[in-house]
Amino acid sequence: MSIESVKSELEKDLVDVSSMEQLIELKNKYLSKKGLITELNSEIKNVPNEEKKEFGQKVNDLRNTFNDYFESNKNRIEEDILNQKLSKEAIDITLPATKVVSGAPNMLEELVEQVEEVFLSMGYDVVDGPEIELDKYNFEMLNIPKGHPARDAQDTFYIEGEEILLRSQTSPVQVRTMLEGKGEVPIRMICPGKTYRRDDDDATHSHQFMQIEGLVVDKDISLSDLKGTLDILFKKLFGEDTQSRFHPSYYQFTEPSVEVDITCHKCKGAGCNICKNTGWITIVGAGVVHPNVLRMSGYDPEKWTGFAFGFGADRLTMLKYDINDCRAIYNTDLRESKAFDRKEAE
Repeated sequence: MSIESVKSELEKDLVDVSSMEQLIELKNKYLSKKGLITELNSEIKNVPNEEKKEFGQKVNDLRNTFNDYFESNKNRIEEDILNQKLSKEAIDITLPATKVVSGAPNMLEELVEQVEEVFLSMGYDVVDGPEIELDKYNFEMLNIPKGHPARDAQDTFYIEGEEILLRSQTSPVQVRTMLEGKGEVPIRMICPGKTYRRDDDDATHSHQFMQIEGLVVDKDISLSDLKGTLDILFKKLFGEDTQSRFHPSYYQFTEPSVEVDITCHKCKGAGCNICKNTGWITIVGAGVVHPNVLRMSGYDPEKWTGFAFGFGADRLTMLKYDINDCRAIYNTDLRESKAFDRKEAE
């Protein structure tokens, strides 16, 4: 087949191409492996040498003509298809929009920030410390000697022997802060942070939990200072009508030691299932800093006194937001966590 005959046939075929299917069929007819233009290339070997250049040029011109036509018509047909589709899919702008879920602070994070704000307003520092600790700071300098039940491997995650461990409390931060004070400067600090213990995870326990501890070391500090400080915190978190009370307890690092109860925020002291019908909930362990702890940290207990307290931020969050399962605090399932979302409540 000659170039002229292929060109003539092509000109006839290019008339009235109106669909993408017809356009693809034409491309297969002329440019496929056995297409008419492709076959012209194989004819070049039969052309005299002096005519090969002219023949090849004409074949290329024919190919370029088809490609130009194909691209321009392909764009036209695709645009026509799109316009037809858009005309059939008109958008009703009066329909309600899809609600987009917006982010909000995690309830535990929010509570920690609230506690920090309260203590910052009272002149406290917020201090951090390492989560991988030495036995020296986690136990020994807190007046917890070797052999004490708190050192039991059932409770503590030891990493190397019995010297390096995941801190089981944030109290080591208090020790480090006192050592930095070198027995010369007053201390007012809180230390929020993760702690680790060998607990089975369930509705009320976790192997990792958030703890907030506080420490004050100064002259003439007493339990009344501790109660006044905690009362401010409780009223800010649970309401101005919240009351607190102390009852005796025992901790190695404080003497005397107390547990602190607050009136149940749900029943206001009348008695309910949360407070087990007592009207009170125990939430804080505290006391006056033990003289041995002061002494080991460089503070003379004859001149300096102090108080310390600690509570689980997870438990406080559960009480504040009426959560029955602590795992909901860390769950990323919005179907569960949105029930405690402050923005949802508003």
